Amino acid sequence: MKKKPTQFQLNPQLAQFQEAQKSQSKPSRRFNNSETETRKTILGKRKERVDDSPSLLNVLEPVNGDSSVTDEIAMDCEMVGVGLGNKSALGRVTLVNKWGNVIYDEFVRPIERVVDFRTQISGIRSWDLRKAKDFWIVQNKVAELIQGRILVGHALRNDLKALLLSHPKKDLRDTSVYQPFKREQGSVRALRHLAAEFLGVEIQNGEHCPVEDARAAMLLYQKNRQIWEKKY
Repeated sequence: MKKKPTQFQLNPQLAQFQEAQKSQSKPSRRFNNSETETRKTILGKRKERVDDSPSLLNVLEPVNGDSSVTDEIAMDCEMVGVGLGNKSALGRVTLVNKWGNVIYDEFVRPIERVVDFRTQISGIRSWDLRKAKDFWIVQNKVAELIQGRILVGHALRNDLKALLLSHPKKDLRDTSVYQPFKREQGSVRALRHLAAEFLGVEIQNGEHCPVEDARAAMLLYQKNRQIWEKKY
């Protein structure tokens, strides 16, 4: 059972920074909601960073504490190396709801022996997998959660492949293939570049955090949802 998220208290310096920002410009909206929500800091199950920037905290924080399974879910996976090390296997999977709250976050014990934890990117270490859940248990749970729902993410094909799952194309919202997010020549842009340009935040500086990445993908989708959904 997941631990109940705790409220994150802003330090005085950060509060002063935010007050200064308010006096210069109107703060941007975060996860859009038709109803008025109390904006709380719910970080979910993740590795905290001591260097979290004010912009990151301000934009990617969930707007409430609702951790229910919504009709739209964002997913991000981190991989480890198996075989000769160049073959990827699932090491961690995170799902967040449309508010950005974590609804599932588990380290995964791959079917094959891990030879490269890829820690510099994945953030996964050997001890993270000692009590990790079996791959098939995680796969079944993820399949249950995403079934019949809109699945948001970046390069979802890779994540679904690692999970040995498929999902209806009509229910996929992939920020890596959304045309307005591509370069002029049609090439794919990295999630960190999209987050920097369209959300004004920096992510993936060093070890990746799947919670941040899933939230960034969801927010990119929510900000473009009205136009995006016209094609469906």
